[in-house]
Amino acid sequence: MPPRARRTTLATVAREAGVSVATVSKVVNDRSDVAPQTRARVQELLREHDYLAPVFRHTEAEQNPTIEVQFNGDLKTYSAEALEGIIDAAAELGASVVISKSSPAPHWARDLVSAGRRALIAVTSMYTAAHAKELARAGLPLVVLDPLHLPHSQVHSVGATNFAGGLAATEHLLRLAHRRVGYLGGPAMAVCNQARLHGYRAALEAVGAPTPAAFVRHGAFTHQTGLHGTAALLGLDEPPTAIFAGNDEIALGVIEAARARGLRIPEDLSVVGFDDTHLARMVSPPLTTVRQPLREMGGIALRTALRLAGGERVESHHIELATELVVRSSTAPPPEATSPRT
Repeated sequence: MPPRARRTTLATVAREAGVSVATVSKVVNDRSDVAPQTRARVQELLREHDYLAPVFRHTEAEQNPTIEVQFNGDLKTYSAEALEGIIDAAAELGASVVISKSSPAPHWARDLVSAGRRALIAVTSMYTAAHAKELARAGLPLVVLDPLHLPHSQVHSVGATNFAGGLAATEHLLRLAHRRVGYLGGPAMAVCNQARLHGYRAALEAVGAPTPAAFVRHGAFTHQTGLHGTAALLGLDEPPTAIFAGNDEIALGVIEAARARGLRIPEDLSVVGFDDTHLARMVSPPLTTVRQPLREMGGIALRTALRLAGGERVESHHIELATELVVRSSTAPPPEATSPRT
């Protein structure tokens, strides 16, 4: 019996047609965004090679691909808003989403493939290089949304301009005449936390403002970190007059802890958060914060996952969306700047 001929791949057709694999994939999937001449040339080559699309392309599952979305830890306001963006994009593009907690076990990647998942979106994940390799062996594309740690260079990820956000938040406080500014952040080694901290330090150093080690504290991105960290900062001999919190949940803890000590926001202490979740608009006073476009980030993560699942080549492995400072009522000049002169 003669050996089985090797099945023609999209790459073979793309090479002969002089186009990208993504373009051939679009023709195979009858996408409209291909020039007529290019489409005709690719279709001719597909016929010449007797190209047969994989069986799953004709199944209902392929017409309505299912994407696994895994979260690390509790589902918080931040992750819920990112999930809204993922779900909205999935509804628009005819995809399905399955939500789970990240708990990699032996053969977990193959189990996801067996369950019909076409790609995996990990939100604020703790995935390691070993996890990424297992997913690659199983042929399951991975997209990390706002990674806590730098992913492997070949892992696709979506984030925001955290350094610029930290810089803008601190510069806002400096413009109000604050010079003693504290920072309460998340895990010290988290990439997003480091970037926000570097932005904070850069702004202070630019004007020669002091950055004592005691003004910087790390914890988790939680309300409790705001409570405990604020108690420590306000207990200093010369406490900060403003606190930049690493996210909105920490900022709410800051506000609660300050009020427990009889301080007014913003008259006695200014507070800036990060994310611009629903919490920022619901708290009293409304929170000045750095807007991270969470829904847009979720939508891009979903679209990237679908492109990878369809065999397309995604040029950029990391996409960063711009942050924006949103000024509300939780910031004001420090007390010494507003006290009447004698």
